Order: sequence, then structure tokens, then C-alpha cells
Amino acid sequence: MSDPLPGSTALRGIASAAMLIAVGNVLSRLVGFVREPIIAYYFGRGVAVDAFQIAWTVPSTIYDMLIAGAVSAALVPVFSEYAEGARDEFWQVVSGVLSIALAALTALVALGVWQAPLIVAALTRSQESELRALATPLVRLLMPAVLLMGISGLATAVLHAQRRFLLPAFVMVVFSLGMMLGVVILHDRLGINSLAIGALIGAGAQVVLQLPGLRGARLRPSLGGGHPAVRRILRLYAPVTLGIGFSIVGTLIDRWLASGFTAALGTMRYATTLIQFPLGLVASAVALAVLPTLSRQSAAADEARFRATLAMGLKVVLLLILPATAGLAALATPITRLVFERGAFGAADTAVTALALLLYLPGLPAAALDQVLIFAFYARKNTLTPNLIQGAAIGCYLLAALPLLWFTHLGFLALVIGNSAQLIGHALITYALLSRAVPLHGQRLGEATRKGLLASGLMAGAVAGLAALLSELPTVIVVAVAGGAGALLYLALSATLRIEALGFFSEALRARLGR
Repeated sequence: MSDPLPGSTALRGIASAAMLIAVGNVLSRLVGFVREPIIAYYFGRGVAVDAFQIAWTVPSTIYDMLIAGAVSAALVPVFSEYAEGARDEFWQVVSGVLSIALAALTALVALGVWQAPLIVAALTRSQESELRALATPLVRLLMPAVLLMGISGLATAVLHAQRRFLLPAFVMVVFSLGMMLGVVILHDRLGINSLAIGALIGAGAQVVLQLPGLRGARLRPSLGGGHPAVRRILRLYAPVTLGIGFSIVGTLIDRWLASGFTAALGTMRYATTLIQFPLGLVASAVALAVLPTLSRQSAAADEARFRATLAMGLKVVLLLILPATAGLAALATPITRLVFERGAFGAADTAVTALALLLYLPGLPAAALDQVLIFAFYARKNTLTPNLIQGAAIGCYLLAALPLLWFTHLGFLALVIGNSAQLIGHALITYALLSRAVPLHGQRLGEATRKGLLASGLMAGAVAGLAALLSELPTVIVVAVAGGAGALLYLALSATLRIEALGFFSEALRARLGR
């Protein structure tokens, strides 16, 4: 009888894939750590960065609406079922989806260019005339990126369904490089528009990067959606639009509220850059690696393996995200100073951004776990439930942010707290509902959480104390020494506490290196 427990071939494959994706994510976050300081160096936290944030909301929202949500919710689960069958049928399904998606994206790009002033007006307060004047042409300049990102996202779905993770793992690397190229070369002549040109370069590079992985593709234009799998994908995707609709409403509210505070959007951008590093490294890698396997196990009605795979994915996320959160909290100011403080970004900017980072951190573990939980729903072809939860999560945001905004002097930091409340609320509701369909009793998740919190808390105290002792030294030494010592301490504590995921992860890493 096959072994349903962690350590099976399927789980080792997930760990290997997660490590491959993690390499790409590490590189993309590292390149992002170069990109964002470059933006901060030339533009600081001023109105130009706020305008770009407003403008970028438009193409990123369209991409999320039509592509990003569909990749994990519908495309990978359905594509995975056909990827190991007849090649002609697989490419027939891909062709139908690609044709429909490109037609929709093209129409929305044209609409966005035409109605850019109206869109910007919906995202900003009426008194922010300078912000609106800068953001409107940026929207028009950025809209073609939607089409390029859409093609890239579809290519990623096709490759993931075939368990080809290498090229998609590096799409964000080339995107960031493109943005950096635009800013460095064109900032003197084009100002903040150089960042938009860079985004177009990066989006195009994402497509070019993945083309070698699609050699042998048999694509045929088809708008009919005649294949049953195409109709299934559309049915699975339909509920996603509900959740994305909630997200759009939430984004509109957040951008509109933040636009009333000078430099708020830029500060939030820089603070979330620091959050996105561990989130992308840990949660995205594990979730993307685990989705195809969960999809196959669900299709085979192998509930024991499904629960074991899901539980181990959550444990690995806990193993990695808790110390990352604790380390960022202990080193918030030194890390912010090290990454951003130069050029137009001064010491006062560091202080505000570090404070925003601290207020974002409570939502980081929740966001990381949430990605795996949502993908578990998607693997079971349930796209409605996690998207209904998004509406409740927006309610958590409003309940936390609005009273703080109205009755305190926190300013835009009230919105940051609201964002953390939204992430925590979403994760808790998602876990509660998933547990009804997939009971996780006996998987020792509570034990993993307690041990992880203990090890991370002890590590954070040690890191903060060591950073205080080294505070007179250059910031890079403070971060390197305190952070490195903290990592070693956490590893030792995890081994002492016998955290299960550490043993599993180490075994998978040794197996990968051995091959």
C-alpha cells in the first residue's frame, strides 16, 4: 500500500519545485531590493511616486482580474489534468483560453487608454489636482503592459501545469530589470514616466523569457470555447471575478483614502517591498509548487495524501515565515535604512517607512498561510468560497482602518493597520471554512505553530539586543551580523524543539542536491 504521509515521492517533488521557485523568487526579490532603492534615490517619497502608484493600480488590477486569479484558480488545475494526456487536446484547450483572454485584454487596454481621466478621478480625491495631472498620462502609457503581462501569465500557467518551473520562476527578475533600465537611462528626460517605460520593457521581457519553454506548442486561434475544458475553466473562473470585484472595491477605497496624505502611497510601496521579499520567497514558492500535486490528488479523490500535502505545505510556510517576520520586526529601522536611505530618501523617510513596516508585519504570517489555504480550495475546484471571503476581509479592513482614521492622528498609518487586519481576517476565515471540507485534525499544526512562535520570539529578542550593541557600526554590518546570528539561532532552536518541517525540508534539500 502506498504511503500517504509526508516524505513520499510527491511531497519531495513539491519541495524540489518549491526550492526551484524559491531561487527565482530570491533573485526577483533581490533585484527588487535594487529596483526600489533606485526609485527612492531618484524620486524619494514625493508626489511623483504617488502618481505612479495610482497609475499602476489600473493595469495591475486588470491583470489580477483576468489572469492572475485565473492561473491558480482555474488554469493550472484544469491544464494539469490534460498535460499528461493527448498533446493535441492539451493545446486545443490552451488555444481556446489564450484566444478568449487576448480578446478581453485588448478590449480593456483600449478602454483604459480612452477613459484614463475618469479612472484616475475614481482613485484620487478631487483636491489632489497635481496627483491627477501626473497619474493620467501614466495610466495611458502603462496600459499596453496589461497585454504583455497577460501573455506572460498564460505562459506561466501552461508551464506550471506541465511541472516546468524554471523559466516562470524568473519572470519577475526580468520585469524588475526592465523597470530599472527605464529609470536609470531615461529619468533625466522623462521623469517618473521613465518608470512606466521600464515597466513596458520588463513586461515584454517576461514574454520573451518563457518562449523557449513553449517550443512545440500547437496553438490555433479559437474564440468559440468549444472544448468542454475551456467551458470548465470559465465556470471555475466566474466566482473569481466576485472576489476580484471585492478587491477592486477595496483598492479603490484604499487608494482614495491614501491619496489625501502626501507621500502615503510611496511610503506604503517601500514598506511593502520589504514585506514582499519573505512573502514571495516562502508563500509563493510553496503554494505554486503544491498546487499541481494537490490538484491531482483531489482529482484522484486521495484525501489522505491531500491532507498530508496541505498540512506539510502549511508547516513549511510556518517554519520559514515566522522567523522572517520576527527578524524584520527586530531590524525594521536598520533594514529600511540599509535598503533605501540615499539620494532623495533621507533619515526622516526611513523613520516613517520603518514604522509602516512594523504595522504591516502582523499580517505577514497570515498572508503567507493564506496563499496555501486558498490554493487548496482551488485544487478542489472550489473557487467561489475563497472569493466570497474577500468581501468579509474588506469588512475587516474598514472596521479597523476607518475608526483609527477618524478618531486618531495616525493618518495613513491607520490604513496600514487596516491592511494587516484584512490579511489576518481573511486567513482566519479561510482556515475555518477549509477545515470543514478538509479536516486537519491530527496533522500537528498547532504544535508547529507553538514551536515556531517560541523559536522566533527568542530569536527576535536576541537579534534586537545584538543590533543595539552594534548600533555604532555601519548599518550593513549591523544587519549582516545580527541577522546572520539570528538565523543560526533559529536553526538551532528549531532543531532543539524538533520542528517537524525542518527535518522534512532538510531531507528534501539533501535529496535535491544529491541528484
